[in-house]
This record gives sequence, C-alpha cells and structure tokens, in this order.
Amino acid sequence: MGKREIVTEQPRYIKLNERDNVAIVVNDFGLPAGSRFACGLELRAFVPQGHKTALVDIAEGAPILRYGEVIGYAASPILAGDWVDEARIQMPDAPALDTLEIATAVPEPLPPLEGYTFEGYRNPDGSVGTKNILGISTSVQCVKGTLEYAIKRIRNELLPKYPNVHDVVPVTHAYGCGVAISAPDAVVPIRTLQNIALNPNFGGEVMVVGLGCEKLAPERLVPEGLGDAIVRMQDEAFDGFGAIVDRIVTMADTRLAVLNRRRRESCPASDLVIGLQCGGSDAFSGVTANPAVGFAADLLVRAGATVMFSEVTEVRDAIQLLTRRAVNEDVGRALIREMAWYDSYLARGGADRSANTTPGNKKGGLANIVEKSLGSIVKSGSSPIAGVLAPGEKARQKGMLFAATPASDFICGTLQLASGMTLQVFTTGRGTPYGLAAAPVIKVATRSELARRWKDLIDFDAGRIATGEMTIEEAGWELFRLILDVASGRTKVWADHWGIHNDLTLFNPAPVT
Repeated sequence: MGKREIVTEQPRYIKLNERDNVAIVVNDFGLPAGSRFACGLELRAFVPQGHKTALVDIAEGAPILRYGEVIGYAASPILAGDWVDEARIQMPDAPALDTLEIATAVPEPLPPLEGYTFEGYRNPDGSVGTKNILGISTSVQCVKGTLEYAIKRIRNELLPKYPNVHDVVPVTHAYGCGVAISAPDAVVPIRTLQNIALNPNFGGEVMVVGLGCEKLAPERLVPEGLGDAIVRMQDEAFDGFGAIVDRIVTMADTRLAVLNRRRRESCPASDLVIGLQCGGSDAFSGVTANPAVGFAADLLVRAGATVMFSEVTEVRDAIQLLTRRAVNEDVGRALIREMAWYDSYLARGGADRSANTTPGNKKGGLANIVEKSLGSIVKSGSSPIAGVLAPGEKARQKGMLFAATPASDFICGTLQLASGMTLQVFTTGRGTPYGLAAAPVIKVATRSELARRWKDLIDFDAGRIATGEMTIEEAGWELFRLILDVASGRTKVWADHWGIHNDLTLFNPAPVT
C-alpha cells in the first residue's frame, strides 16, 4: 500500500474488521455531536478521540464487535452514532480453558530474512549484549542502602578509568528475608534474581552483596565456583562501614577492568533477545503501535532472533487466538497452564482479570480487559508461538515466545530481563517515562499527538499509521531498523538520554512471613 493524502480536518473513524459494529474516532481531541463521516454516519453525542461510536443500531443484549471479536454485550439499546462508552458494555466471561483449540491454525513460517546485523558485545557463553554494564546483585533488601552508597563511589572514582563500560547498576529488591523461602512459589523470585545476574548486558561478571543472616543465601545467586563474587556485610573481617564499602569498590574494580576490554562486534540479528510490552494502553494500541511492533517482531523472527511478549491478564481474554498459533500441542498446553495458574493466583487474592484495566486505559477508549487483550496480542505479530516461559525462566530458543508475567510494567520488565532480554520495545497510548537501566527501552507512541507533545520522551511515532502518513508495513520496517540501531549503540533512546530508570520489581507470589 502506498502513502495516503492526509485530510486532518475531516471526521474520521477506524473500523478494524468487516464484522465490527463499532469504530473508534481518529481525530485529535475527539469530535462533537453532529459530526458527519464520509459514509453519512452522524454522531449523536461528543465522542473523545479513540472512543467507540456505534456504526449501526445495537439492540440490548446484542454483541458489540471490535477486531471481529465480541468485546461485550449492549447493556441497553445503542443507536448508530452513539458514544459506546464503558457503562454501555457488559463484559463477557473469559474463554474457557478446557475447550480451546490447540495448534489448529499454525502459521506457515515466513521466508528467512538474511544479512541483517547489529554491533553487540559477545560474551564467553555465546550470548550477545546491547550494553556493557556491571550489574551488582543483592541477596536481601537490608543491604540496598549500603550498595547504593558504594555505587556512588564506583561511579565517581572508577568509571572514569573504564570508558568502555556504560554504567554500574544495582540489582536491588524487597526480598531475601522475612519470606517463606522454601514455599513452592518462592522459585519465582529466586529464579528471577539468579537469571538477572546472568543477563547478557552484564557480560558474565557476577557480583553479589549480602548481609549474612538472610534466608536467601548469597551463594544461590552466583554460578558454582564463584564464591569470591560475594561480599557479606556481617563478615567479622570487616572493621566498620568504610571497610565494607572499600571491599565492594575493590571487587567492582576487578570486574570493571574485565568489562572494559569488551568491544562491539558485528553480530547477526539472530543474536538479539527482544522483549515486547504495553504500558498505558489506549484504543489505538491495537491499531497503530502494536501492529507496527508485530510486523517488526515478524521481521526479527524471520532473522532468527528471540522475541518475547508477556502480560498474562492482557492476553487471557484473547488466548483462544494464541493457542491456535502454538507450534505444537505442548506449547499450546503450556499457554493454558500459565493462564490457569494466573486465574488461580488472582482468585486467591479476591480479584479477577477485570481489575487490570486502569483509569488511563478507559480514558483512552478501552472499555474493558477483553478489548485491551485483543489489542495487546497484536504485538506478537503473525509468527507461530514457538515456546512458553514461566515467570523469570531463561529463554533458550529462538522465535516468538510467550514469557508469562504480570501486567505491571515494572514486574514485567524485571522478569523479561531475567529471561535474557537485551532490548525492550514498549508501546504506550497515554504516555510513560518508564525505562530500564539494564537494557534500552524503545518507547512507541500510539498517537501522533502524544509523540509531538512528548517529543523528548517518545522514540517512535506509530500514530502516523492512523493519520495515513505510513502503512503498518512501512512503520514496521522503520521500527525494525531502529531496533538494530539502538542495539548497536548508534541511537540512544530518550530514557537513557535522561537517565530515567525504574527500580526492578520482583514478582513474589509466595507467602511473606
């Protein structure tokens, strides 16, 4: 498809599927009552940008269709041109997990995409980083302040000596003691910390600061044979706080010297491990940003890369579309397993999937979690689902993977880092300054108005799809090339430019004692 002429003042809506009986308003800031579309439909009330209007009369109890799927049922009669807001939609039940089709519509693999490379940091284990960082882990929350104090010294005194090292990052968290360390679900936070320490962007130089009396023994966070990678504050050899900090700084100095010898080298795109995530979604997420990301994700898969999408509650109501794409029955069953586990987890807390949708989501036009899920899964593209990762599990295969995580931006990012992610693509409709110190985050806006207003926070404007300035394919290719540039260090994302980095947040479903 070629580029289309832009007529910004004309009332416009987007209908995604021929079956749909609602569409979303495109125009910035919405349209007033009386606005008439080219098809002759006239709005009966003001409809904000991204919100739905009925294309035909919809009877009470009749299905409301978007993406060609039922997003709910009319709570009362709806007339053509009405604003179809959240209050007018009754949410349907979630798809039953025991009747899902599995591997019945596995996409044919797309032709390989060869010759694309990036400049990365190859590690002794064969993995490739996009950054060159010293990560210092902690085994318990008690030592957080001490490590942060030591890192101030490391940055001031040591980093100037090692110009090839980008930063030193504290892997701090609120875990390690006062918890049921042997409970079955404790495997999640422990596995997460173990695997984050081995993230390719940390170059294999593991280092842990512990207290000495915590339940999570520091030895559990380092590979076998690296006992000298641990600083225990309660070690009787230390005479005062200054001696403890000196030891942390000295240990960091040795590792920084090793990391400083790393150099970027040309690596095939197949060495990339890319995470995909939504945050502050709106009704345009499934129209612009997520389709562009999905197209770029297909390109990455064709190039042999590892790509992961996540957020269980934001795929749960569209899981029937994913199990059909599972490459085999085992993968389909694994998808169902993660959905069932999270259903049970929410039920234990007295919550359900409807608690996911935020006030910002609703203000952006998303009526409920069903509509949100249908837009969310679009970023997984059209490739077969090749594998499923439990929370914090390390990715060990190529292709499109589902990495099970909560939908929280911060927990999802932390778990994707544990799975080996070295660069994240993050779509947003409402806007967020979110960033990760351990990996670059490319923020993709769903709307051009947001991209213009946050010109120094947003890295890619997918809203150009809605305005007709580019097609999904054109945006996908542009984003694919941006991913290679950011991974190579040729382009710096805005979050890294400003140093905006969120704390890591562990997912701990086990009891706290």
